[in-house]
Amino acid sequence: MKKVIISVTNDLSTDRRVDRTCTTLVKLGFEVLLVGRKRRKSLPLEAREYDTKRMFLFFEKGFLFYAEYNFRLFLFLLLRKCNLLVANDLDTLLPNYLIKKIKKNNLVYDSHEYFTGVPELEKRKFVRTFWKKIEHWIFPKLTDIITVNDSIANLYKTEYGKELSVVRNIPALQKHKETRSKKELGIDESKFIILLQGAGINIDRGAEEAVLAMQFVENAIMYIVGDGDVIDILKEITVKKNLEQKIKFIPKQPMEKLFQYTAHADIGLTLDKDTNINYRFSLPNKLFDYIHAGVPVLASPLVEVEKIIHKYNIGYIIENHNPEHIAEKLNNLIVDKVNLKILKENCIIASQSLNWTNEENKLIDVFKKYI
Repeated sequence: MKKVIISVTNDLSTDRRVDRTCTTLVKLGFEVLLVGRKRRKSLPLEAREYDTKRMFLFFEKGFLFYAEYNFRLFLFLLLRKCNLLVANDLDTLLPNYLIKKIKKNNLVYDSHEYFTGVPELEKRKFVRTFWKKIEHWIFPKLTDIITVNDSIANLYKTEYGKELSVVRNIPALQKHKETRSKKELGIDESKFIILLQGAGINIDRGAEEAVLAMQFVENAIMYIVGDGDVIDILKEITVKKNLEQKIKFIPKQPMEKLFQYTAHADIGLTLDKDTNINYRFSLPNKLFDYIHAGVPVLASPLVEVEKIIHKYNIGYIIENHNPEHIAEKLNNLIVDKVNLKILKENCIIASQSLNWTNEENKLIDVFKKYI
């Protein structure tokens, strides 16, 4: 069997895109090893169809983390035999490219976002320049590049003149075990359930405004399931505004358990702001999670997100991030039960075309030459 090593900088526990890639490569006959890191608070990994390796690092964030991870990954790849390397995002590309040059491996690059446009780099000119120099050096030399939507593919094509393969972050049709009841999950059965989920509930994702909007929403509870940079801020706002009965926080969950919460929601939120180029053209995983769970969506007017919502009529778009405006949209959904039912039905219809069975063929087209 041909061996492939896939590398990411996360802890593997909630990265569904990479999990789907690994599973597809196993189906194609590859022996797969997925490499990431293990954080002090990482969730345990469930059994998978492929091998995993999580490196425990001394540093968990910032420059020292990236330096340590890239050095450790380089040594790891140098000492392992494989036929194919897959680098996920710019923060794993350098060691993979160096190993490609040294050992003459094949390399596929999967860019999950427009990395140098993330808000974390917006005001850090030196750091952004550092990553951009790496990208400028390596990107034009790559032959097989994948990304998550047409908008980002067009950005890279304009910048580097390269054609990218687009493979969206779309889940498989759900084959979950029986969903646990609301009572078992501790969800209030008498309330309208609003859900904001994600592994990256960070700055400029509209979470603060969503929490503030709950001041003006009645007969509903918002569940925030996941982790991110602003979780502590959201908890402070919740206490300050006396919203403890309206907002509940659930820590990051494994993929299978997260779906149990998603399936009980009445409306799902994806409210990223158009404050940077990366968010402007993003297509969040949670959008498809909501669709597959039959959960209508309230979203901000981002290019790729709005396109999906309008095409399949699965929700509504906010005009701005004013908390009272968000609350108005939510209240309209709460009282209009007939329309909400139609939106739910449209989500199920949309999932029949927006699923991994259809999207997987695009990934296979990239990798089949290496079989």
